[in-house]
Amino acid sequence: MIHGRIEKHSPFQWLIVGCLFPLLICQAIWVRMTVPKLAEAEGPREGIAGRGAPLRILVVGDSSAAGVGVSKQTKALVGQLVSLLTGDFNVYWKLIATTGWTTAELRRILKTVPSIPYDVVLTASGVNDITSRHSVAACLIEQIQLVELLRERFAVQHIIISGLPPVHRFPSLPQPLRWYLGVRAKRLDTAIRTWAGGQPDCEHIPMNFPLDPDDMALDGFHPGAGIYALWGQAAAAIIKKRWR
Repeated sequence: MIHGRIEKHSPFQWLIVGCLFPLLICQAIWVRMTVPKLAEAEGPREGIAGRGAPLRILVVGDSSAAGVGVSKQTKALVGQLVSLLTGDFNVYWKLIATTGWTTAELRRILKTVPSIPYDVVLTASGVNDITSRHSVAACLIEQIQLVELLRERFAVQHIIISGLPPVHRFPSLPQPLRWYLGVRAKRLDTAIRTWAGGQPDCEHIPMNFPLDPDDMALDGFHPGAGIYALWGQAAAAIIKKRWR
């Protein structure tokens, strides 16, 4: 098993985190109490669309995969992705995602769903991991175990791992909490990208899209329709390149 390289905090960073820890906890509680709780996108979570070669796609993850930030699944990640593939493929797609799921919780749910084969799986998980007290190394292990489960249970041939978003730029997070979570997100994303680069069946999507506050959801934390569209385009381009 190839593990991604975890960038270590410097002693100075550890000192800062230690001094700020009580404030970080208070800010995290404040964010949970004050940031609006947006609903998941409405609409089907399974379907068949398009013409061409058959392609079975599974999208799994947390609130971003579930489409929080837009009203309909057609505007969310899965809807954007499927619409871009239907001109080339007859797509059977399924979405398994819920707000608040960590990668460990996602794995537990996937163990209970029917074990049928998929050609492609797109994952969107990790933000809820870095907001937990788990180490970045432990978060990486969860991501690797998710990939192993997808291989074993769904015989998936192509796994696209969405990178961590630029949490350090989320307008809903106050400083220094924004800085702290941003550092954790960057470290985990780098480790996932490094690990995925050594896997023949995995590809990593960097979430380096333009992040204008106007493109985000009302909560200042989730994507808006424009970001979901860019995300879907990036995933569709990878799929078309590999499966065409």
